[in-house]
Amino acid sequence: MALAKSRRGPAVNYWPGYVDMLSTLLLVVTFLMSLFMLSSYFITTQTSGKDTMLSRLNRQLSQLTELLALERSKKESIEDSLSALQATLIDKDKENARLTGLLGDQSGKTEGAEAKTSQLGGQLDQQKQITNEALAKVEILNQQLAALRLQLAALQEALDASEAKDRESQVKIADLGQRLNVALAKKVQELARYRSDFFGKLREVLGARADFQVVGDRFAFPSDVLFDSGSADLKPEATPQIDKLADALKELATQIPPDIAWVLRIDGHTDVKPITNVNFPSNWELSSARAISVVRYLIDQGIPANRLVAAGFGEFQPLDPGDSDDALRKNRRIELKLTER
Repeated sequence: MALAKSRRGPAVNYWPGYVDMLSTLLLVVTFLMSLFMLSSYFITTQTSGKDTMLSRLNRQLSQLTELLALERSKKESIEDSLSALQATLIDKDKENARLTGLLGDQSGKTEGAEAKTSQLGGQLDQQKQITNEALAKVEILNQQLAALRLQLAALQEALDASEAKDRESQVKIADLGQRLNVALAKKVQELARYRSDFFGKLREVLGARADFQVVGDRFAFPSDVLFDSGSADLKPEATPQIDKLADALKELATQIPPDIAWVLRIDGHTDVKPITNVNFPSNWELSSARAISVVRYLIDQGIPANRLVAAGFGEFQPLDPGDSDDALRKNRRIELKLTER
């Protein structure tokens, strides 16, 4: 009930205002009566100018009548307001009673809400603490990020400098490569000239034999001239030919500049007929053994070993793809190739 009264507020007392209004009205009436009595007094005491005085009093009476009518109108308006206020007061009392009932129903819910609010307040404090810790970690991460950015800037600067240096090096390398290519091309041209002179000298010392021929950049000997069939031993009658080859090679060695790293490659080739014996399981071994026999003989004749190379190709690099006797004979050969290491 105390809560209801506190919500409803103090009761409005309209009676003093009503009494004041009536008192004012009585005062006005008394005032009018006094004026009326004074007017009568003046009328009876002053006989002269009574008409003028009467006329003035009539005017004043008329004014007082209007004033009285105005006061009556105000009184009626006040009474209407008082009735409206009383009706409003009754409605407020009813509303307060309804709210009081609702408040009683909600009191239990309010206690649960207060407990929930307290719990949420605790969780909020905990979240605030977590947030503060997270903000501290974020600040540390920001500092670390700033340090990393400085390191990245330094690395980028170093990388830019390295790239500029690399570009400069690439230009130098390209220039060196171009110069090297020019030098190599010059050496190749020089070696090709010496190869041509060497082949010319071989033709001169070996004689104009049809079976001694130049094939591209190689000079070819028929194997039948140097070896018996299925053998890698030089024929005794073939050694004079190899001696002439050694002499021509020694003369050439004195002409080639020392800065040209030349070698004479001895290549052994066979025909397609397979060979299988104790010494040579296949044509690979036979072709390689024949090339090595020529190399060893040249070394015995004073040719430096570092200027000689032996290679065996078996039957896999034929000059003539046919299977005739002439084609097979042509494919059995020893080739000399003057080249660079």
